[in-house]
Amino acid sequence: MDAEAPPEQPERLLQPGHPLADRAANETLHGFEQAFRQRFERLVPVLKELHATQHALSFPERARELIAESLGFAAPAALLDDAWINGLDTRALYLHGIFELFEQVVNGYWAGRDDLVSEAERATAYFLDCDFHEVDISPCSDGRLLGLRRFILRLPDLAVRTRSHAGALFDVEEDVRYWTRRELLRFREGQPTTADVPSRYLKIAVYHFSSRDPAHEGCMAHGSNERDAADAALRQLRSFRQAIENTFCCGASVDTLLIGVDTDTDAIKLHVPDGETRMSLYRYVDTAVLYRQTRELPEQEASLRVYQALQQAIAQQGWGRGKGEPHEGMLRLITRLLLNNLSQLDYVARYHDGRYADGGHRERLILVGHEVEEMQVRNFAYFAHLETLEEGGPGLDVGVEKIFRKLNTERGLPIPVVVHYRYDRHVPGSRERVEKRCRRIRRVILERYRELVDQGLLGCHMVIRDKQSGSQLERLAA
Repeated sequence: MDAEAPPEQPERLLQPGHPLADRAANETLHGFEQAFRQRFERLVPVLKELHATQHALSFPERARELIAESLGFAAPAALLDDAWINGLDTRALYLHGIFELFEQVVNGYWAGRDDLVSEAERATAYFLDCDFHEVDISPCSDGRLLGLRRFILRLPDLAVRTRSHAGALFDVEEDVRYWTRRELLRFREGQPTTADVPSRYLKIAVYHFSSRDPAHEGCMAHGSNERDAADAALRQLRSFRQAIENTFCCGASVDTLLIGVDTDTDAIKLHVPDGETRMSLYRYVDTAVLYRQTRELPEQEASLRVYQALQQAIAQQGWGRGKGEPHEGMLRLITRLLLNNLSQLDYVARYHDGRYADGGHRERLILVGHEVEEMQVRNFAYFAHLETLEEGGPGLDVGVEKIFRKLNTERGLPIPVVVHYRYDRHVPGSRERVEKRCRRIRRVILERYRELVDQGLLGCHMVIRDKQSGSQLERLAA
């Protein structure tokens, strides 16, 4: 047998119809996903039609009409008017189309979504009931985790902070600074609680793995080794907690949580903390197992089995043994996350035959800079958190060299890169400083991948916007 071939495994497709699934939410999410994907899937067929008709006398006029009707934007006049001389620059038109569609999706996301604020307020109230005044999530930047918040964990858009990093290796110092700002808000403004309320800051790290092809389709930053990915994320969480304890002597106000995601099915391994908020790689609840065990049960009995699965993990012996059970608020929260994920497994079972067809990477663009909260569809974009290229370069290289060379450049398609940063309109000079940063990052990206740029195989688009949720993108000229 070829050593590089994925191991043969029996099909373990999930079957829909779980008694605890939120079917109404699943239908809503499916409509959102379909509309999102269909918008981008129209681009290549339109470009193929344009390429085939580029020598017709009426090409520029017909091309403008087709692009406007099918894709909803205007193409650069020069690309169309000069096609009869040099041929249609399909690569440039592809980049332009991806960037235009990206802006359409982001700017249109908030239209008619007045429910987002009320959803966030209800979620914040629930977190406070679980004794958490802040929930901060650091997933791997792999595009297959892009739907983590909205789909996999079912958490409202505005209720949690999400910052992606390659391999879930978040910047400990940066997160300590963010923790400090959040605690200052509690002391100065009483948001979301006053400082005398005994609530906690929850930091969650999310690694990933592949059940279908574990040796090849896991986390690239950790060589597709699930244990290495989980161990690295757990060490980051411990470092974060230790940094706060060493600096501020108040580690008791910080809880941590480790979650693994099977990118083939969206099932999670939720590593259950013990009474001292410590976690083990060997103590977890696997929702893929839980889903199959409870799918045929009545709703009340299925709910009981979720509780029993948590108790079994807490009572585990051997290497996974912990010291008691987590505090009551943590138990409530992780129970909710398990139930939310069971709904997601039913979603995958109903709309994706129990396992995603695109087990590997299928991203369409690379996002650089600050998170884009509207991009919440699996496998749509690879994210590179970048303040300086010296620090964030390796994460960006994973996207360009390991993912998009195979997805795009080997097929002749260019790599679309969107540089996105936020400014604070209340801070004098903030917009100007962010614009300079955006241009600087674009410049160093183009220099780093100069060979691809010169061949028309990488393009960089710049957008900025105010940090207030719902702000519209502001395009910067190159």
